[in-house]
Amino acid sequence: MLQGLYGSLDRDQPLVRLPFTDFAVGTVLLALTGLIACIVISLMFHFDESTNTHCQVPNYLPSISASISLVPERYIWRFCIGLHSAPRFLVAAAYFSFYRGRFAKSFPDLALSVLALLAALAENVGLLLLTYVSSTETYSVHKNGFITFAACSLLHMLITCRLWQVIKKFSLNPEEITSFRWKVRLFLFNVSFCLVAAYFYRRHNKYCEPIIYTLFALCEYLVVLSNMAFHMTAFWDFGNKEVMVTTPAEDKRY
Repeated sequence: MLQGLYGSLDRDQPLVRLPFTDFAVGTVLLALTGLIACIVISLMFHFDESTNTHCQVPNYLPSISASISLVPERYIWRFCIGLHSAPRFLVAAAYFSFYRGRFAKSFPDLALSVLALLAALAENVGLLLLTYVSSTETYSVHKNGFITFAACSLLHMLITCRLWQVIKKFSLNPEEITSFRWKVRLFLFNVSFCLVAAYFYRRHNKYCEPIIYTLFALCEYLVVLSNMAFHMTAFWDFGNKEVMVTTPAEDKRY
């Protein structure tokens, strides 16, 4: 009786306790706010610099790389992504823990879970690389960061859709089914506009036609927004979970 009483009195309270839904929304909003702020500031104050290309033809939207390489846009983006990236590592670990519990008896799916974790981590590292090394500083490093981000993002989404297809077969949870359907839609949307963006980028560099780079930039926005929306599906996956920051339990004996 006394042991139970002292145990309840001595239990440390969480320093931070946050619903995972709020955590997921806040994480994505950091990147979204930074993106919108950079594009708007570039259009309002650095229009000529941000829309100029080697072709010297009229364009009306900046690419993301152009808009985050100027000042103060560069520092706004770095601040937002710096705060955004740390929770992304936590979410990647949370998904791996979830998959490990679901696929403990299925080695192929468990192996895919490991690959999904590695792809998510590499995607985040690529995002940090293209963020903190702008295209006007060291173009080759920025370019490699972007390629890493884009390739690992597509790989991560593809593997995630495959894993959730398996989960859906054995799940009666409507939230998990909804999550799977939106994951597939967003993945297909993302792939489609990646291909369209690549087409416009190649056409712009080959023919130097007016407006084509603007269409590329618009497709690039849609690719990034669909990537953010894909990560937002964690809203359904961990809707009943909480993120807590606690202090280590101390051994209190008198």
